[in-house]
Amino acid sequence: MNFKNAAALLIGALSIVSCGKNLRIGEPRVAASTALKNAKNKKILIVVSAHADMGESGKKTGYWLSEVTHFYHAVATQGFEIDFVSPGGAASVMDPDSFDLGDDLNRTFWENAALRQKLEKPLSPEKIKAADYAVIFYAGGHGTMWDFPDSSPLASLAGKIYDANGVVSAVCHGPSGLVNIRLADGSKLISGKRVTGFSNSEEKIVGKTTIVPFLLQDKLSSEGGTYSSAFFPFSSHVVSDGRLITGQNPRSAGGTGEAVIEYLEKNPLP
Repeated sequence: MNFKNAAALLIGALSIVSCGKNLRIGEPRVAASTALKNAKNKKILIVVSAHADMGESGKKTGYWLSEVTHFYHAVATQGFEIDFVSPGGAASVMDPDSFDLGDDLNRTFWENAALRQKLEKPLSPEKIKAADYAVIFYAGGHGTMWDFPDSSPLASLAGKIYDANGVVSAVCHGPSGLVNIRLADGSKLISGKRVTGFSNSEEKIVGKTTIVPFLLQDKLSSEGGTYSSAFFPFSSHVVSDGRLITGQNPRSAGGTGEAVIEYLEKNPLP
């Protein structure tokens, strides 16, 4: 067995362990959500990639399905209304390697025509009012490394949500969208804050270090973030630093959503 095949088996095994069984997306619904009440019934915005090509490698990419669905499930059970947005409002693109309908949350999301339509036809950031949202979440997938960092409208939108006491969150490669966010005072969002994202060792295991435009761990650190990762690659790892909440890899998506809810339960919006 070669290195890449071993890596694929490892990732697959961890996905199976982390996926929910006998679950339906957004169910059961919490009857009276403290998080929703504290968020003043504002919505949650999920950012997804619209980038299909992995550099010049000939490989296809996009967003990673379980990083959308597992976060979505964690916050949808609390009764939040959830919208999707992409850079430029372009049609979202799913990484074909993430299309796993053996994961019940993936399957029950994908079989819901209304949810799929919202995901596949995301909003444009230029047409969104930051004041409508308590949380913005950047879902991962390798596609984000190409279309998240340089989207000024998305960075502006996230900065406004954060400046209004909202939460900015991301998982896996999604934190690539955080590196150019500036706040009203001109400072970078991640500067001096604890953060995580797809690690250098994980990128090496999946064989993409020479394909991606930069290594996310290194970029987060060079932009002023205090980076940390799990001891074992592909283990769940979530870092909460106030209203900045990040997860390391696909297995961290549900935990990232739970951490967002935990923050909102303890911290009402003003």
